[in-house]
This record gives sequence, C-alpha cells and structure tokens, in this order.
Amino acid sequence: MTFNRRSFHRSLVAAAALCIVGSTAFATPEEGGMRAGKVFTSTNSAAGNELLAYGSGPAGALALLARYPTQGIGTSAGLGSQGAVQLSGDGRWLFVVNAGSNTVSTFAVRPVGLVLVSVHDSGGLHPISISERDGLVYVLNDGGSGNVAGFRNDGGTLSTVANSVRPLSAAGGTGPAQVSISPDGDTLVVTEKTTSRIVSYALAADGSAGAPLVTASAGITPFGFAFDRRSRLIVSEANQSTLSTYRLNGSTPVVISAAVSTTQMAACWAAVTPNGRYAYTGNAGTSSISLFAIDLQGRATLVAGAAASTGSNGGAGDIAVAGHGRSLSILAPRTPAIHSFTVAADGTLAPAASVTGLPTGVVGIAAN
Repeated sequence: MTFNRRSFHRSLVAAAALCIVGSTAFATPEEGGMRAGKVFTSTNSAAGNELLAYGSGPAGALALLARYPTQGIGTSAGLGSQGAVQLSGDGRWLFVVNAGSNTVSTFAVRPVGLVLVSVHDSGGLHPISISERDGLVYVLNDGGSGNVAGFRNDGGTLSTVANSVRPLSAAGGTGPAQVSISPDGDTLVVTEKTTSRIVSYALAADGSAGAPLVTASAGITPFGFAFDRRSRLIVSEANQSTLSTYRLNGSTPVVISAAVSTTQMAACWAAVTPNGRYAYTGNAGTSSISLFAIDLQGRATLVAGAAASTGSNGGAGDIAVAGHGRSLSILAPRTPAIHSFTVAADGTLAPAASVTGLPTGVVGIAAN
C-alpha cells in the first residue's frame, strides 16, 4: 500500500475537527447535596468561565441546580480534549481548567453546594485536561511547546511539585488530548492526537515525574482514555474510530487489543465502568456511544457499535461514568446538551435524563 501523506493528514485533521466541534434558571440542591447524583460541566466562556451543576428534575429531565464562577476565563470553543472538569478520587474536590487564563480552579464539594477555594497558575499555557489521585494533581497544557505540571492539593490550595514540569514527545505540534494518573499512582499518561503517540512518565513517591517515555499508538489519533482498576489503559482513537487496550510494563504501555473498530465515526472520548468490565467511546461523527466488553486479560470486544445515541446530529463529547457505576453522562456539543443513561449489569445503556440549551463551547464532564 502506498502511503499518501497529504490524504493521511486530511483524514487526521477531519477526525480531530469532529472531536472539537444556556441555561439560567436556578434550583435548590435537593437533599443529599452535591456529593451524589450530580453532573458537572464548564461553560468555557471567554467572558468568564463557570461551572454548571445539574441534578434530577421532573419528567426525566436534568435541572440546573447552580452555576459557579471559576474566576478564570475559557475560550468559548472546544478544547479538543478529555478531562477539562475532574472530580477527585474521594469526590470532595472538583477541578476545572481555565484555558483562556492559564489557570485551574479548585472547588470544595460540600453537601449544600460547591465552594471555590483557589485559582492557581496551570504551570504552562492553555490548560486543557486535569487529573487527580490521592491529592496529587497533574495538568496538561497544550500551548507553547506543551507540557505537564504537577501539584499537591492541600485543602483546596494547590502547591507546585518540584521536578514535575515535563515536556511532551516534541516541542510543539503534538496535539495532546488528555492527562491521567494511573490508579496505582506510579504512572502519568498523555495521549497525543497529531503524533499518534502515547507519552508516559514514571512518578516518584514525592509526585515528581521522570523523563517522557514515548510509545507509538496502536491506532491513529489516540484521544480520550480511561484506566481500569488494574491500571490498564482503555484508549479511543479518532481517525478510524477504534479502541485499544494496554497494560503497563513499568510505566511503558504494552498493547493488549489493537485498534478494535467501533463501526462508527470519530471515537474521541472514552470511559470505563468502575469494575473494569465495560468501556464506552463517544463517537463525534455518528452522535453515538459504543459499548465494549473488557475481559480479565484486558482484551476488548465490541458489544454494540451504537449502544446509545445523543440524537440526530447531537455529536458526542466528554463522557463520564459515575463513581457508583450505575449511570453514564455525555455531552452532545452540537445541540448543545447533556444526556444521561442508566448502566445495566451487562453494560447496556438506557436513556435516563437530559438537558438542552447549554452554552455553546461547553467542555468537560464529571458525574458522581
């Protein structure tokens, strides 16, 4: 087969573009507060970023409970990333990137609402993704040369971890999409769309990161990903709409299942159930969610290419499975809307709630 660089570049750009591409009423948070059954996203507004909190409303709808200024600014356009809004592992903190002001906002998740505790420099330019594990926080910045930067969360205030700012696989032009810390806390991982690389870093006990380890992706345009509880990587790949799984050998990803087709278009976002048995991709090109079964060895098998839909031309954006594993929420950026589904024991999805009328440019989703 002859490699056509120009055609390849056009298809890669088209897939990435699909992945890139409100409500003002207030309600009183219901009993139980903000620590369960809520969905969070950010407006990403260039006029002032806000965190939006949604909960169950009447007749199967999601209701806007409150909106919280982040004291940062967004871009009013898609970030081409996963993880712009992130809950801490214990559910007590919520982190939001402010891509337009190069900052990260940290909220305390209280039973009665959210409280903005701090706004901190992101350690680089144009933060697009954030991850937390046991108080260690890493931010992915895609501006300038691009980098990752590490912080410690002390009661909602972030402090810089020494020797934690590390480059990506190249100085600029890598198109990073997501950063995440492995469940065992030993490895930091970044996906790069433009280079089709996965970059990993060994993490020391003090949270500092080692030199970048570069691995070629099993599929073209690796984008969103999730770890299962055994620290295996479940990665979506936008260009040919595939999903791959990896185990970590030290801090280096080793392929288990390579580029398994979703049968859909532009699989950009990924999520996995807490028990690690099922994985999902949000497919921007076909406004659908694909369902995969993950066996004990980490091998992926497609169960349903279109297990659920975000509606005609709704698109598919950031996707999150709640910590209890019984619900999944996804952004439909072209509507724009949020759709939530119940997750059955066999991983299948059933529509549960939705809300439309979100601001254009919303990014990131988290659910508890």
